[in-house]
Amino acid sequence: MAVREPSWWYGDGPRWPARVLAPIGEVYAYAARRRMLNASPYHSRLPVICVGNFTAGGTGKTPMSLLVAGIVEQLGYQPWFLSRGYGGRLDGQERVDPARHTAAEVGDEPLLLAARAPTVISRNRALGAEFIERYAPGNAVIIMDDGLQNPTLAKRLSIAVVDAARGFGNGLVIPAGPLRAHLGLQITRSDVIVINGAAGDRARAQLSEYSDTGFVSVLAAHPVATHDTAWLNGADVVAFAGIANPERFFSLLESLGAKVAARVAFADHQTVTQSQAEGLLRQATELNAQLITTAKDYVRLAGLDGARQTLREKSKTLDIALQMTAEDREALTRHIAKAISA
Repeated sequence: MAVREPSWWYGDGPRWPARVLAPIGEVYAYAARRRMLNASPYHSRLPVICVGNFTAGGTGKTPMSLLVAGIVEQLGYQPWFLSRGYGGRLDGQERVDPARHTAAEVGDEPLLLAARAPTVISRNRALGAEFIERYAPGNAVIIMDDGLQNPTLAKRLSIAVVDAARGFGNGLVIPAGPLRAHLGLQITRSDVIVINGAAGDRARAQLSEYSDTGFVSVLAAHPVATHDTAWLNGADVVAFAGIANPERFFSLLESLGAKVAARVAFADHQTVTQSQAEGLLRQATELNAQLITTAKDYVRLAGLDGARQTLREKSKTLDIALQMTAEDREALTRHIAKAISA
């Protein structure tokens, strides 16, 4: 399902929609609180590390999950990803096979995760954990991609990723704002908060209003390209992205020296239509520019035909990873090691 965030969640445009929807947001928050506090979670025999966020939309959870997987391996354990499979149509428990599955079947993020380590999709997280227990080795660690607010599976470590620039928007709960539940409640259910981005002033200022953050480790990370990007310096590109915050992608391209001749933003998780693909191909030809997109958008084009197949063939990707200072990575490693050995 493609989702486009309201700009007024983050202070752009009129404020009246938030005021009108605030009572509905409080109802949503009450329901979320009851669900989170009154559940009887399943306790897996395997360590469960959750990587989630406080808000709807993208903050960098998938790159963070990949970073956590690398640390898990360094500690001598085998990471197994558990994802809801958002956007996919397959139900039940399924191990993702990038050579066989498409984004329409399992979702785009699980395909990215499965290229790195074994990945299981399950809308029911407890059943997903049981599935992994049956097939994973004894030294496996479950990395739950998203699900910070999901109370059905007990976590040994909960990591919340926050977008440095956007923070928590207007501080209200869906649909009045981007929060999935009241921020104070979510903070108390987190062990580590990672602020993703070069400047985290807004996010840190909002966090400072909550005394509970004194019990939570606040670390920082920032995105870096994983492959040679020298070709981007001075290159004309047509950039397209269907992610929650496409401006972050466009800005990263410009920081690498690219001349973004056209920016095309789609809704989060949206797969381009044939006509949209034709339009992108036409723009690239007219502007004599290279098509470029995110890894998540690229995997959504796999297995399609017509103009969308041509678009995939003609597009390059900007693959990114999250990077931390040695001090913050060491701190995160200590948290993960403690959770595994608990």
